Amino acid sequence: MKVSIIIPTLNAERWISRQLDSLLSQTVEAEIIVIDSGSTDATGSIVRARADRVRLMEISREDFDHGGTRDYALRQSEGDNVLFFTQDAIPTDTHCIEKLLSAFSSPDVAAVYGRQIAHPDAPEYEKLTRQFNYPDQAKIWRESDIPRYGVKSYFFSNVCSAYRREAYLAVGGFDAPIITNEDMMIAAKLLHAGYALAYAPEAAVYHSHRYTLRQEYRRNVRIGKVMEQYRDRLTGASADAEGWRMLRFVGSGLAREGCIGELFDFFAHVCVRFAGNRIGKRKCKWSGT
Repeated sequence: MKVSIIIPTLNAERWISRQLDSLLSQTVEAEIIVIDSGSTDATGSIVRARADRVRLMEISREDFDHGGTRDYALRQSEGDNVLFFTQDAIPTDTHCIEKLLSAFSSPDVAAVYGRQIAHPDAPEYEKLTRQFNYPDQAKIWRESDIPRYGVKSYFFSNVCSAYRREAYLAVGGFDAPIITNEDMMIAAKLLHAGYALAYAPEAAVYHSHRYTLRQEYRRNVRIGKVMEQYRDRLTGASADAEGWRMLRFVGSGLAREGCIGELFDFFAHVCVRFAGNRIGKRKCKWSGT
C-alpha cells in the first residue's frame, strides 16, 4: 500500500525544515510532495536540499486555490492513501502517519484527521480552543450521525489528514475554486456518499495561530461565504449551539486559571469571528454565489 504526503507552502521557511525532517523520520515511509505557490523566502532551497526524498512542485501564487491546488498535487501523486499537512503542522512523534492510517482498518472510513496541540508559546485561549476542538477521544461517524453531531459532523481538518484515494476520486475530489474549508466540504460529500469519517487523536501535530483581530475577521468572512455557498450540502449544520459550547468551555477555563487579560482578548476574537461569519454569509447572498 503506497502512501503519499502533500504539503502546500508559501513562505514556509520558519517551519518546513523541521516538518520535513519529522516526516522523513516517520515509521511509515511515504512519497512527499511539496507544492509551493511562489515563495520569496528560503522555502524552495530548503526543499531542494532534500531532493532525493522530497519532490518539489511549483505554481504561481495567482494559481493557488485551497481545493484546486491540493487536488492537482494529489493527482500527481502515487499513494493509495494520500495525506495532507499544512506547512506549519509539526508531528509530535515518529508514529503520526502510522497512527493516522490505522483508522483505515475500518473498511468504510474514507478519510481521517488528527489532533492539533497548540505550541507551548501559544495564548492560553488558543490552547483551550484546540482542546475543545481536538479532544483525546477517537471517533468514527457516518451520515446517520448527523442529527447527533450537527455541524460537528462536517468538522474536518487538512492540517493533518489522510484520504483513501479511491473514495476521494469517487466523490470528485475537493471543490475548486474554493476560498477556504475545502476539507469541510469534501467531508460532507463523503458522508452523503455513504462513507464514514474518523478522528484519530493519537496522530497529533503541534499547530496553532496568533491571529490579529483583523486577520480573524477576514478569515471568518471567507468561512461565512463558503458556509452560505454550500449550505445545501451542510444539512443539519447550524453552528450556533456549538459556538456557545466552545465559548463556555474556553471562557470558564480562562477564568479558572485567572487569565483575565486573555479572557478579554478571547471575547474580542469571538466577537470578530461572529461578525466576520455573518458578514461573509450576507456578502454571499448579495452576490448570488
